[in-house]
Amino acid sequence: MSRIGKKPIEIPAGVEVKLDGTTITVKGPKGTLTRELHPNITVEIEGSTINVSRPNDNKENRSLHGLTRTLISNMVTGVNETFKKELEVNGVGYRCEVKGQVLTLKIGYSHDVVMTAPEGITVEVPNPNKVVISGPDKQKVGQFAANVREKRPPEPYKGKGIKYVDEHIRRKEGKAGKGGK
Repeated sequence: MSRIGKKPIEIPAGVEVKLDGTTITVKGPKGTLTRELHPNITVEIEGSTINVSRPNDNKENRSLHGLTRTLISNMVTGVNETFKKELEVNGVGYRCEVKGQVLTLKIGYSHDVVMTAPEGITVEVPNPNKVVISGPDKQKVGQFAANVREKRPPEPYKGKGIKYVDEHIRRKEGKAGKGGK
């Protein structure tokens, strides 16, 4: 039995969960999320808890059991309190700014890199070297943060580039210099 899959999901106050066949809708103070579930997995709402179960121990059903429970749990958490990713821009002259949903990055290219945030995601720039991406959908927040980081990943020699705030960049030593003859 899946240790994650058999844990019940607590529904906090202010969050409403509706199950319509294989579609689950979670509505809360931070937004509404909808997801289509796999037909093999059974989801039951009992009072203020959600239980996820599987019909048998086939490999596919075992995989889907824990996954489905985690996806639903992330939906409940996301509509109650948003998910957040923080990125740091390191480098001389590197900076970022946001206007509405458009993030503009000046990261050492001959042109500015302009990215538009997906719907439901908010982008903030508290200072020119920091980007905060937040929203109720964990997958969208993580994917957009990864897309921003991908534009200039941190390099190991000087540490320049875009990195997550909690990420550690393994630094390399440069050239050893000329050997004497």
